[in-house]
Amino acid sequence: MGGGAVVANGDVSSVAHLLDPRPWYKNSRLILLNFWISLLLITSTTSGYDGSMMNGLQSLSQWQAAFNHPNGGSLGLLGSIQNIGSVCALPFAPYMADELGRRANIIWGAALMIAGTVIQTASQNVHMFIGARWLIGFGLTFAATTSPMLISELAYPGQRGQITSLYNSLWIFGSIIAAWTTFGTFNIPTSWSWRIPSAIQGLPSVIQIFLVWFVPESPRWLMNKGREQEALDILAYYHAKGNAADPLVQYEFQEIKASLELDKESQRNVGWMSLIRTPGNRKRMRIIVAIAFFSQWSGNGLASYYLNKVLDAIGITDPTIQLLINGILHIYNFIICVFASMLCEKAGRRKLFIISTGGMLISWTLETVCFALYSKTGNANTAHAFIAMIFVFSTFYALAYSPLIVTYAVEILPYSLRSKGFTVFNFTVFLSLVFNQFVNPIALQKLGWKYYTVYIAWLTFELVFICLYLVETKNRTLEETAALFDGDEGVEMIKNEAARRAGVGPDSNKGEKEKSSEERIESIRARKPSSEAEDVVVGELRKY
Repeated sequence: MGGGAVVANGDVSSVAHLLDPRPWYKNSRLILLNFWISLLLITSTTSGYDGSMMNGLQSLSQWQAAFNHPNGGSLGLLGSIQNIGSVCALPFAPYMADELGRRANIIWGAALMIAGTVIQTASQNVHMFIGARWLIGFGLTFAATTSPMLISELAYPGQRGQITSLYNSLWIFGSIIAAWTTFGTFNIPTSWSWRIPSAIQGLPSVIQIFLVWFVPESPRWLMNKGREQEALDILAYYHAKGNAADPLVQYEFQEIKASLELDKESQRNVGWMSLIRTPGNRKRMRIIVAIAFFSQWSGNGLASYYLNKVLDAIGITDPTIQLLINGILHIYNFIICVFASMLCEKAGRRKLFIISTGGMLISWTLETVCFALYSKTGNANTAHAFIAMIFVFSTFYALAYSPLIVTYAVEILPYSLRSKGFTVFNFTVFLSLVFNQFVNPIALQKLGWKYYTVYIAWLTFELVFICLYLVETKNRTLEETAALFDGDEGVEMIKNEAARRAGVGPDSNKGEKEKSSEERIESIRARKPSSEAEDVVVGELRKY
């Protein structure tokens, strides 16, 4: 441990000296906290499940027959209708998250998704199926807008980056379940071959609607609503075994308080225009909108929703082989995503994004060459090389764009703008998805391998943008990261004010000069928490 707040210079966290040095699995409160967070992480599996399920259903003859062999525009509508439903909910989700609370938004979204899943499973015609998928998408927005924010706002400071990155990684976990479910139901001769995968899509929402009631509310939301004691109690219970006077808890509490005060002073009327009102906010939104588009317009949409069409184009038409490739690809991607999530604080966000985008550009170019050669020669070796390049491309995509886009978007937004800014991020993702799902099957059918050259040019632009504009955010608290775009002065002010108020800053030991900073921190941490947490906190602060 050290004395005051350590400067977050990209290598050392500003709260590193205040963290519990033990592994999280040896701390019973962190085990419980991470269990609650895992309930929020599974929100992402619903979205990931859908993309892979639709991919798998297209290889099922029973589903094709039930819905009159959709292709072109009709197939695009079936693929995109869930995202259209999601876009329709975007105007409402941020207001519910800010006014009713994070948990209420998730519960409402889960209830809607369960209703949609029941209708989807019972569908008797294509119109019923489309309506059900719209409802699932509508409900998903409420849960997906709120879950990553609540994860980031609840997580233990030393784990925030990794845990929040796992959120989007579980998108792939959902796709794995869907891929292997459709593979397993492939030989069922009845409509249950596609109804079973449809029903399983609602399982994460069923789990959530029963258990999210027990998940703690966001301390930031509580403090913004004037419920500071409740926020302090949550931070103390989960981050310091109930000790409200713990230096880490005090630092977090005071940093959140200072950040909220700064937000209220600088942005008295928080509306949608606040997102672009200041230079710092314009920098944030430029990056957020860009990475949202990049996450869907990097060529990955062809493999996510229309892998079977791509495989048909290179001569791999056996449905069993197509489903097997789809399933193996998603397991591989999930492993890479989890690995990258754990690296985000060590390697840094910026480095991972640059390596990821550069690798995608190279591998996509090689994919295009293989596709073109197969189209002209019909050589089986080029088809096999194309499949290998799909795996290489997926490796680089999963290094950054799967795990980090949600983490980065949430952490660079200050609390007052987090819901609205993240809604813009989600809207951009949905918009790009809807465009992709309509355009990709039509363009692939019309242009074949030449369509791939469009993405070569786009990936080149992405690489240049990332190198020029993406800011490194590793090893910072949530409040420090959000303030980073407003200049170093804002970061230092929040950090130093939090340290001063918490009694762990360089100027906080005037009454105890004979003690080292480490001794002071340990003496506070060792004291038993009072039943009246607020009195303890006030008493400790008065001493400094």
